[in-house]
Amino acid sequence: MMRVVIDTNVVLSGLIKPQSIPGHILRAWRDGSFRLVLSEFLLAEIAETLARPKIHALVHWSAAEIERFVLELRAFCEVVEPADQEFEYPRGPDDIPVLGSLIASGADMLVSGDRDLLALRKQYPIETPAEFVRRL
Repeated sequence: MMRVVIDTNVVLSGLIKPQSIPGHILRAWRDGSFRLVLSEFLLAEIAETLARPKIHALVHWSAAEIERFVLELRAFCEVVEPADQEFEYPRGPDDIPVLGSLIASGADMLVSGDRDLLALRKQYPIETPAEFVRRL
């Protein structure tokens, strides 16, 4: 089964717009089409971002619902420790643990909408959400 790291921006977009391409990715994960790989960094980032007022206004989840969702992610994904090694990394420091999660896990790919990460596609297996959905 394909193992895939999904960036926070894709998870959040899927929750905000369930009928979108990222929403399709979340449904495919729940249906067992691929094995989700996340790190503690990504789990924490998802929880923190869901709690931000701007995102809360779009998703309307209580703190308990956010906690339940993060617990679901943790229970049904592979959790890895990001690689702490020298590698070519993106311009945004928050992207370092995302790329480190891909490297440490040996996952088949990273799915992200982040331009800084997508700029590294020649060195690493990184796809946009639309490219990944076509693969499914």
